[in-house]
Amino acid sequence: MALLQVIELGKSYNTETRVLKGVNFDVKAGEFVSIIGPSGAGKSTLLRCINRMVSISEGSILFDNQEVSRLKKKDLRKLRTDIGMVFQHYNLVPRLTVIENVLHGRFGYKSTLQGVLGRFNEDEKARAFYLLHKLGIEEHAYKRCDQLSGGQQQRVGIARALIQDPKLVLCDEPIASLDPNSSKIIMDHLKSITSELGITCLVNLHQVEVAQQYSDRIIGLNEGEVVFDGPIHQLTDDKINRIYGTQTRELITV
Repeated sequence: MALLQVIELGKSYNTETRVLKGVNFDVKAGEFVSIIGPSGAGKSTLLRCINRMVSISEGSILFDNQEVSRLKKKDLRKLRTDIGMVFQHYNLVPRLTVIENVLHGRFGYKSTLQGVLGRFNEDEKARAFYLLHKLGIEEHAYKRCDQLSGGQQQRVGIARALIQDPKLVLCDEPIASLDPNSSKIIMDHLKSITSELGITCLVNLHQVEVAQQYSDRIIGLNEGEVVFDGPIHQLTDDKINRIYGTQTRELITV
């Protein structure tokens, strides 16, 4: 049974611009799937449709047997505790400490008052330190986030997503702003910790070779359409050219 099903998904911001067109794919529990494609292909919009950060224009998304587009406020909040999000530019609160930023990932489980007062129990704090330890930044727990390098800040973002205890983590270009060494550290941690915790991961990437190294499966987008969906060993140079190049697009399933 698929954890996530995207069915004939379409997204338009206006009558002239269709960002996503008839997108179809499934993601099984525990899979590590990369989405690749040129800038403007619709990768970021696709992730934001999955967690309803943007509305869906056409089609449907089923997550854990729930129709995402039909969820009301309370159920949508629950959905977002089950779907963690890692952003390209970290989306942290710079003046707060690392541990405070990580614990913000628990806000979805708190009342408004508990969130404002920062009421976190000992189990939550212990979990935060465990994740920081796994990500190699425990010693920075009480530093302000704006004192960290980009790679360290991204690890804080990953910890914040994971402390939600999500079933799925969406990563929107998590290494696009990082140097090669920091990028490798982030991808190594993302792959190992999601595998260890049994969390499904869907990640947008620009770098084809990174997607090939870490993924169980790759989805290729071009101009809002799926033009490749298959295992990494089937992603040939010709198919990469169809994703990034100017050849006539057609759906390739393998």
